Amino acid sequence: MKIRGFAAAIALTSLILPACAEAVDGPWPFEAPADPAADTADWRPVDPERLFIFDTTKGRILIEAVPEVAPNHYAHFAAIVRSGDYDGTSFHRVIDTFMAQGGDIYALKGRESGQPNVKGEFTFRRDVTKMPLEAAIGPEDSAKHGYYHGVPVQTQPSFFSEMSVDGMVESSIPHCKGVVSTARTDDPNSANGQFFLMRGYSPHLDRKYTSWGRVLSGQDVVMALKHGSESDNGSVSDPDILTSAKIAADLPEAERPKAYVLRTDTDAFRAAVEARGEPNICDLPPVPAIIVE
Repeated sequence: MKIRGFAAAIALTSLILPACAEAVDGPWPFEAPADPAADTADWRPVDPERLFIFDTTKGRILIEAVPEVAPNHYAHFAAIVRSGDYDGTSFHRVIDTFMAQGGDIYALKGRESGQPNVKGEFTFRRDVTKMPLEAAIGPEDSAKHGYYHGVPVQTQPSFFSEMSVDGMVESSIPHCKGVVSTARTDDPNSANGQFFLMRGYSPHLDRKYTSWGRVLSGQDVVMALKHGSESDNGSVSDPDILTSAKIAADLPEAERPKAYVLRTDTDAFRAAVEARGEPNICDLPPVPAIIVE
């Protein structure tokens, strides 16, 4: 068994946070347990149906999709992955501190994905009782940032639910580094096969492009992909290749990578967030994940 994809500072069982007003910095103060599968109080297993495996010429990228946030985009990208049409496509547009775009099936095969375009799912309605904001940044009732299953979320404050017709609040996944989102034309409902992986935080994309997951492991691979120049809109003349795209559930169980994400609904994680002050959520480190292969 090989465990990778985790950097830690101090043990979870001996979490110590400074009792001072100044916000702390650096990595999250948690350590990987010897057996994350047994530590269900602090680590949750990732559903293999949500675990996308992108093997590239630079290495492996593991992505957790979030169907609750963008169900139509999840179904759309899962169908393309399962068709095999991503295999051999390139990361044709990569801008250094911005994003890496891939999934251009037409450039490789002379045809589109065969899937209909997907309407924009730039925001989602969140039931604050069934899908509560985890580790809210700031006072819980008025917080505009927090987490859901380790994914960064920006949202209307929960007290808005008392004034809305459906009892819910509008939320979205901001384009933090590591977030997976969807390319489109000027038509907001023109998304199809192309996706992009964030290499930096780009708030100008928020609520205009559909985010549907985040990189759990392999952000170093995302950063290592060959990039073009901003003056040429990031076009890459000799791009890296997405050699294989799969969903973990489709592999024999013995061959599947298994992913575990630090739970963001615990007192320990909430305390770690509170110790940071009240920053923009995209300025915080990504929520840790453990990959067992």
